Amino acid sequence: MTTANSSAIGSRTPLGENPFQHLITACNDDPLQIQRRYEQQRADRNALKRAEMLSPDFRGMNVDEMLAKLEFEPGFTDWRHCLTFWARPPTALKALIHEIQEKLVAVVPNLWIMEPSRLHMTTMEVAHSLSKEEMEAVVRTIEPSVAQITDYTFEHRARLVRPLVNYDSQGLALQFVPAAGLDDDWYTYLHLRRDVWDQVQAAGVTVGSRYIAPSAHLTIARFITTKDFETDEGKVDHGKVRKLAETIDGINEWLQREHWPKENGSKDGGEWVVGTEKGLEFRKGTLWYGGGESVHIGKGF
Repeated sequence: MTTANSSAIGSRTPLGENPFQHLITACNDDPLQIQRRYEQQRADRNALKRAEMLSPDFRGMNVDEMLAKLEFEPGFTDWRHCLTFWARPPTALKALIHEIQEKLVAVVPNLWIMEPSRLHMTTMEVAHSLSKEEMEAVVRTIEPSVAQITDYTFEHRARLVRPLVNYDSQGLALQFVPAAGLDDDWYTYLHLRRDVWDQVQAAGVTVGSRYIAPSAHLTIARFITTKDFETDEGKVDHGKVRKLAETIDGINEWLQREHWPKENGSKDGGEWVVGTEKGLEFRKGTLWYGGGESVHIGKGF
């Protein structure tokens, strides 16, 4: 999925200040307002991308050329070394994502699927597109603080709810919003991102994140070929694109019906308290598609 580096936060955040605190302040530090901001961002983006893809002028899926080469060209390697703190989905959420992926592959057979072991949500991107040597230099600087940061979710538990599939011409993600309504919901995923940003900066590393939009998502699939959406003549088959959009609409209706919290408190199947089973994971290497290697994994609950 495309990551946003220009948003309602970043464009108005003074250089050097924590962009996540800026948004918290704009929402009056109110979990309900924060939740609404995330929901609005998700709704607006989905509406925009859906309209673009269903337009008669749509030129087809935007194939991830790097991923396609990794999949189809033996020996090809990704040069982009990155450093991130990931939140790993718990077992129940992996099972839900697998069910969603099966529904998608039924209409897009050549879709690239993020395997369960690779699924992650980027809580903080510390650096991206570095050489291996540049990456290791940053690791040495931040390493004394890594255990503290990765364990942070053990005492600071942010709850995410209301998953929906969102998409663009590059791929698909499962996107959540911060919970609001329970006593502990004052500490949201946005607060967690703010705190991790502060701790990375305090460790002597300038955060180089491209991802500052009010979004909590896991990439679940990407497009690595256009042939699922082409006619026999190689032109865009708009009917097949519409079929995908309708399939996603159906998945999202199912998620709302079966996996959103109910007013009577029953079956919160789509809830995720970040840190369940594992704390944050500090990851380095060629991470773009869920790869790389783990430096440290925090304590889970």
